[in-house]
Amino acid sequence: MPVDWEQARTLAYQAGRAAAGPAEPVSLPAADGRTLAEPLRALTDLPAFATSSIDGWAVRGPQPWRPVGRVLAGGVAPPLAADGTCVEIATGAMVPAGAEALLRIEESTRDTAGLVTGTPRAAAEWRLPGEEAHKDEELLPAGTAVDPAVIGVAATCGYEVLNVFARPRAAVLVFGDELLTAGPPGAGRVRDSLGPQVPGWLRRGGAVVDPAAVTGPVQDTLEAHLAALRGALTTADLVCTTGGTMHGPVDHLHPALAELGAEYIVNTVAVRPGFPMLLARIPGADGRPRFLAGLPGNPQSAIIALVTLVAPLLAGLQGRPAPTMPQVEAATDIPGRGDFTHLVLAHLDRSGRSATPVGHVGSAMLRGLSNAQGFVVVRPGTRVTAGESASFLQLPLVPGERP
Repeated sequence: MPVDWEQARTLAYQAGRAAAGPAEPVSLPAADGRTLAEPLRALTDLPAFATSSIDGWAVRGPQPWRPVGRVLAGGVAPPLAADGTCVEIATGAMVPAGAEALLRIEESTRDTAGLVTGTPRAAAEWRLPGEEAHKDEELLPAGTAVDPAVIGVAATCGYEVLNVFARPRAAVLVFGDELLTAGPPGAGRVRDSLGPQVPGWLRRGGAVVDPAAVTGPVQDTLEAHLAALRGALTTADLVCTTGGTMHGPVDHLHPALAELGAEYIVNTVAVRPGFPMLLARIPGADGRPRFLAGLPGNPQSAIIALVTLVAPLLAGLQGRPAPTMPQVEAATDIPGRGDFTHLVLAHLDRSGRSATPVGHVGSAMLRGLSNAQGFVVVRPGTRVTAGESASFLQLPLVPGERP
């Protein structure tokens, strides 16, 4: 029996999460696009000391104030020990001990004797220690996708490296003697469109795909399938195959999986388009499992298999939270597909809140996919009417983006 679509996504995520690789330390620049393997905590109070938010004067006691020095960002001023004294202070500089207020330079005056007068504002003009965070406070949890903002927070705290999950390595095997790798289709043969595009989708899920890890077309024999799979599994944590997921005379994937001792996590999913797809776990020689995602040969169905099974698997392998789906408003009526989940390619309006189905959405077509941002999800036994809220399965747009 086909597995319910939402359950299939949950099973894929759980399998990945259970097999997430070990943490590894990387430099801050190299951490972009990775995932925190442990919480990011403040190493000190932030700020670590009181800092001026203005250019002006740090003053003590009643005015007029006699300047006794200057403190710039990166410097340390001696304490203001006597009333009626001040130091010139720059934005970002450490506020000297004993200072009672800060006075903006543009709101101050100096007399001929050099004494400073003016009225400090009622609100404090400095940042207090711990105003942003206290020492050991958790700033971001494990599982956070690292982006430039996260790197900036880590740098502010004083980190030089971050412990992140290892990126899963992926390979792609293209099955089908009918496929061409160059030139236009004709004479009974079609151009392979999955070999060139699947690596990009995998990279957007956080996987590493070396160009040499894309192989095909693989000859339509069991021996060739086994040889290609064994070769890919020596270096890849995940192998994606295209085509061969049925049980026809030249579909050798299922017999090959049996030969490799694979265990099905999901074997066919109740979703249209996208039938049939599969996800299997294969024992590795080092004791760590490897994964195989069997994508249908029809291009749009293959992409649906990627977002259904591979995206949550990759999230789990990187220790990230399971992908979620925002709610959108359907711009038109959208039919269901009986007992199957119906994934409907749709274009979002500029607000990102209204979804309109696109055309050219046959299983073998890609034109609709190129004009869409994702899929409206119509649950089994239902339909979506215009104006109704529905879940939206987004296509990843940027490599390593937050899920």
